[in-house]
Amino acid sequence: MPTDIKPSDTSTSTTTSATPTPNVSETQLSATLLTQRSGAVRGQARALTSETEDLHRDTTFTEWSARTAARGKEAPIEVLEQLADLGFAWREIARLVGVSVPAVQKWRRGEAITGDNRRNLAGLLAACDLVTTHYMVSEVASWFAMPLVSDAPVTPADLYAKGRADLVFEYANGHSEPEAVLSDFQPDWRDSFRSDFEVFVADDGNRSLRAKSR
Repeated sequence: MPTDIKPSDTSTSTTTSATPTPNVSETQLSATLLTQRSGAVRGQARALTSETEDLHRDTTFTEWSARTAARGKEAPIEVLEQLADLGFAWREIARLVGVSVPAVQKWRRGEAITGDNRRNLAGLLAACDLVTTHYMVSEVASWFAMPLVSDAPVTPADLYAKGRADLVFEYANGHSEPEAVLSDFQPDWRDSFRSDFEVFVADDGNRSLRAKSR
């Protein structure tokens, strides 16, 4: 009788080695997505902040122009009297408007004033109106004469006299640090006003100067 013969298994098994796929947890995936999304939001916030700052500066200048036009309707002698009532000396008014003291004295007597000077005079009073209304500045004349920082003698009046009313408003609103305002006005101010001396209180209670320690 025929014998059933089982064919021998001639096939050879082959094994392949595959690099295991890293097991990324849901926590890692969530953290990755959060990092990406927060980075995108941060970029959008930075762009929005820049746009908001530009808008605030633009609206401030628009309001200053409107207030200047309104003050320009008043007689120059009345504007001068109001500036004097705020505490401005005639010499300081002349410097801020960009004219001589004799010119201001002529205006006080009611003599003629050019259109440009009338607008500049009105603009100074309008600037005072703006900083006192929005930024709660009291005794505005002495505020104009106060240095922005203790390490440099630059004042809001200096900024205004150099045609940088924008920096006066930026300093007044408090959105920028005084040092940043100074750097915008005079980038090398730290070197220009650096001193080798410092003020200290002596043993007798009086202030004195001494060389800074190195």
